[in-house]
Amino acid sequence: MIDTIFSLFERRELLWQFLVRNVKSQHRGSVLGAMWLIFNPLMMLGLYVFVFGIVFGGRFTGSPNETTLDFALGVFLGLNILGIIQGIIGSSPTIIVSQPNFVKKVVFPLEILPAAAMGALAYNLIIGFGLCLLGVLILGSGLNLSVFYFPIIIAPVFLMALGLSWFLSALGVFIRDIGQIGSFLGLTLLYASGVFYSAEKAKATAPTIWKFLQWNPLLQIIDSLRQVILWGGEPNWFSILYAWIFGFLTLMGGAWFFNRLRSAFADVL
Repeated sequence: MIDTIFSLFERRELLWQFLVRNVKSQHRGSVLGAMWLIFNPLMMLGLYVFVFGIVFGGRFTGSPNETTLDFALGVFLGLNILGIIQGIIGSSPTIIVSQPNFVKKVVFPLEILPAAAMGALAYNLIIGFGLCLLGVLILGSGLNLSVFYFPIIIAPVFLMALGLSWFLSALGVFIRDIGQIGSFLGLTLLYASGVFYSAEKAKATAPTIWKFLQWNPLLQIIDSLRQVILWGGEPNWFSILYAWIFGFLTLMGGAWFFNRLRSAFADVL
């Protein structure tokens, strides 16, 4: 289990090569190429401003100081965080299955493949996150010193993503149908992770449902990120501690599961 994690550091050059390959392959053959990594988030942001901010008049708080742009940036921020997990759920079950040649190479570190796929999604997240910060700085109320909390808040997402990627890529070798429920799981997370509402609102309007939603670490992470980036407040440190524990356990569990099943990959493929 620990060996699987340390292997990424020992073979970091190989991991980097696969990560770069995955990033480049996202827009290979398109006219604008990597520029889509910026254009897509910007177009989505414009859509969210119009639909959720102007048409539906959505708000995270009851404060009169919250603007349409604040709400749109908050939704955009939440979708960026959720996007990496949805991407992992959608792509991981086929990562090992689609690379049988690597499986049959005894010396090849297979744990690199899911990690590189996660890294490419993390790259997209970082770009989207940077655009969100620019939006708050240029169009919003500006950034507060509390923005420096964001690495602590967002780090558990990467732990969860990597652990989940290892788990699903190993499971997908033996249960091919797992990929078919990815869309449903992604949609479930969309509505259960506080992308369109705040934790405060969920607790006040649906206390029974909140008893279950509060255990979703993504909801707590997204809500805390909004607090520090949009409103210059303090994150919920208890929730962030919970997210770190959840992320660490997901990472360790995914590494154990992948390492446990790795020896049987070649027999199935």
